[in-house]
Order: sequence, then structure tokens, then C-alpha cells
Amino acid sequence: MPTVLVTAFEPSGDAHAAPLVRALRGRAPDVRVVGWGGPRMREAGCELVGETARDGAMTLVGLKKILEVRRIVHEIRAWVASNPVDVHVPVDSPAANWHIAWWMKERGRGPAGGSRVVNLVAPQLWAWAPWRIRKWRRTSDAILCLLPFEEAWFRARGVRAQFVGHPVLSRPIDSGAAARAARFPQGTQRLLLLPGSRSSEVRANMPHMLDAFRAVSRGRPGLVGLVMAANEPLVPLVRAGARRGRWPVGLHVAHGDPDAAIAWCDCALNVSGTVSLDLAHQRKPMVAVYWTGFTKVVGGSVLLTMPNRLLPNIVAGRRIVPEFVPWAGSNGPVVRALARYLDEPRARERTARDLDAVARLFEGHDPGREAAGVVLGFLDR
Repeated sequence: MPTVLVTAFEPSGDAHAAPLVRALRGRAPDVRVVGWGGPRMREAGCELVGETARDGAMTLVGLKKILEVRRIVHEIRAWVASNPVDVHVPVDSPAANWHIAWWMKERGRGPAGGSRVVNLVAPQLWAWAPWRIRKWRRTSDAILCLLPFEEAWFRARGVRAQFVGHPVLSRPIDSGAAARAARFPQGTQRLLLLPGSRSSEVRANMPHMLDAFRAVSRGRPGLVGLVMAANEPLVPLVRAGARRGRWPVGLHVAHGDPDAAIAWCDCALNVSGTVSLDLAHQRKPMVAVYWTGFTKVVGGSVLLTMPNRLLPNIVAGRRIVPEFVPWAGSNGPVVRALARYLDEPRARERTARDLDAVARLFEGHDPGREAAGVVLGFLDR
């Protein structure tokens, strides 16, 4: 039986892999789809051998993280030794997945030779490490790109690539989100806070977000705020962000329904990452920030080659929404950017038009179906 192995190490990778798994199971039920991942892959029909895509699984640091990755790599190699793999699909997380892909390329099918390797989610070499393209030429038979410009970038450097769309922007807007948003607090101005899906992100950003909310609330008695936690276990971490002061008046907490929260808000203060595309999907203005230490800010300015770090700005090719990524400065610039969106309808309308242009670049694509087509093409060969 032909076998496809999918390896994902983060909740986001689990989400990206699920549409591919579902499409493979629907189009080729005779193909065995096995994986190391999370609940979304399992729900899509993947035969899950190991659970790796849970919050905290890969948020370890230093030696502990290295040892955890090494343990999982050995576990996968041991499994493949008695279960030959035709196609390996590493999903994002290049630091962990590259070691597996390299080994699979050499030995994944045992005596028959190596597996084909199809990367789902292109490594962001265009942002910080273009010289590493040689490594990907050696280990990748194809790269499935989620952003429109990536296909041409990789092909120009000798790597087969295909733009398949993005799961967030290729799906229809949730038609019931606006109705569910009615349960959230109402006010003349509505600000959404999105502190991230990982516990480490919430710990790093929530105290600063609360300070920003307190500042922007002054002089705006009709302003209400909502923190949307990615899941229920993160709610206590969200609340713990107020350790430097009392919980702000007018700020509420919910979890698990970002689409409804985005439909509810006038604008958002969010961490960088995929959530910026969720906001772009509903054409909602945002101010993106990722608070970190000064050393990391300096390091980022040296290593990152792109002028913008936020996905809507990168795709647009210009700064259409304010971003402070990474950021170690005061809240002042962040608060001023939020105030402009809250107080100026024309600013919101202009940004909504710019986000609409970005979202339209993804229309007509089905990431799961298109990714499955590439994977099955290698099996046919």
C-alpha cells in the first residue's frame, strides 16, 4: 500500500496539514496517510502515530527543545525502518522537520531508496536566509507555497514550487460569525485583543496589550474591549497578564471563536502571525505588535532582509497596516496607531480596501485539493 507520512510540530502545522490529509483520504482511499501531529490531522483521517502539535510540545527552549526534537526524530526513524514511506510531507517547523526530511530523502523507502519529500508551507528564506536555498534543493522534491509570491521566488532559484493558496484566505467567510458576535459586549467603539495561540506568546504580550488598552481607553467612555483566547486553557494566562495592575475596566475575555470576535470588532491589536490573515479575511484593520527584548529587536534588524514582517504587508508589498514586529519600545506608537483606527472611519475604510486587494490574491485556490494533487503526482510516478 502506498504510504504518505506527514510530520507537523505546531498547532498551526496541524491546521495546515488537515486539509491535505482530508483531500488525500477522499481522492485516494487506498493510500495510507500516517503522521506525527495533532487533533486536526486525526479528525481529517490521518493515522496518528505520535502527538507533537500541541501547545507546549515544541515551545521548550535550549537543551530541552533539542532533546525533544532528537527523541521524535529517532522515533520516526524507528517507525520508518519497518514501514517504508513513498512521500514525506514535512509541514512548516523547518528546524525540526529538516532533519527528518534529510533522512527520509536518503532512506525513507529502505532498500528501494529514499522517499520523495514535498514540503507544505515554504520556509521563509526570502525573509532571513536566502543563502540556505542550497539545503532545500538537496532535500525537497517540491515546495507547496501558501503565499502568492513564493512560487516565483523558489522557482527562480531552482526549486520546484507551487502556490496552493492559504487555508485561512481560501475558505468562505463564516456566515454565522456576525450572529454569534451579538453575544459579545456592545459599545460605540470595539477593540479586539489577540495575544496569540501559544502560551509563550500570551505570557510575553498580554501585559503590554493590557497597558495599551488602558491607555487607549482614556477619553473614550464608549470603548469596549474583548480578549479572544485561542482556547480555554489559555484563559488563565490571559488573566495573569494583569499582574502589574488591576484588570482594565471594559475589557472582557472569551475563547475559541476568533471569527465571531473579528466580525464584532472595529479594529484589532494582535500579535504577528497567521491571525493577521484571519483579520484580513474579514477586511478588519489591525495594529500588529510582538513585544520582545531589545537584543532580539537588534538581531532581527540584522537578520531579517524584508522591510515588513507582517503577512498582509508582505503580500501587499507595502505597509498597509501598522506593524511593530519585533518591538521593545514604549506603548506610545502602538496606542497612537490604534487611536487613529478607532477615531477615523476613513482610515478604517482605506485599510479595508487594501486588505480586500490582498485577500483577492488567494481566491480560487483550494489548498488541500491542490496540495494533494502534487503529492499524488509523486505517487503515480
